[in-house]
Amino acid sequence: MLELKAEFRSACEEEDARCWMCGLEIDYSIPPELSWKDPAFQLDHFFPVSKYPELQEDPGNFRASHARCNRDRGDGPPRPPLGVLSESFY
Repeated sequence: MLELKAEFRSACEEEDARCWMCGLEIDYSIPPELSWKDPAFQLDHFFPVSKYPELQEDPGNFRASHARCNRDRGDGPPRPPLGVLSESFY
């Protein structure tokens, strides 16, 4: 699993992938051993491992996220960020 995480992080950093939950930039300069820091990259699982352990190593279930967004979500559904409109009113 560590190799999968490293490969996924590398691919996300190369693409400058944003957090899939809040849409903001991720600070890829923070090394993996400090990934608990809020703006740092953390691998998130779209389908939580606690509920879908069979998908833990499925790259299709991987998402780039901030450490804080990942912690706040836990194993619940993602919450839309504030300020996202349900319709365009222009």
